[in-house]
Amino acid sequence: MGQRQAEIAALGGQIVAPAVTATFSQQAFAASLGVSFPMLSDWDRIACRAYGVRYHSWKGHSGLAMRSVFVIGPDRRIRYRWVTPDATVLPDLDVAIGVLAGAQGPSGSGDPGYAN
Repeated sequence: MGQRQAEIAALGGQIVAPAVTATFSQQAFAASLGVSFPMLSDWDRIACRAYGVRYHSWKGHSGLAMRSVFVIGPDRRIRYRWVTPDATVLPDLDVAIGVLAGAQGPSGSGDPGYAN
């Protein structure tokens, strides 16, 4: 996603990456990758629970977040939602960016997109 950050910003979007890891771990991870967008700590699992992307259990670990992508409009409504329980599956960012651009996908009032 970071590779498309300029394109996303040109459309008025912003990337944020919440994860259920500690802030210091995320800072080290971001530095190692040269990430320039905010990485947010969801240590208490509040966001992943609220967005419905929390695993009950994954490989013996509880409370982790599933791989997911959301496009949230300026009105704070979810315009697009992609979630997969398979952490090896990557999202089709063209679809999410298309929704951001208003070129395709749900308008926020219909069914959001889901991975299998």
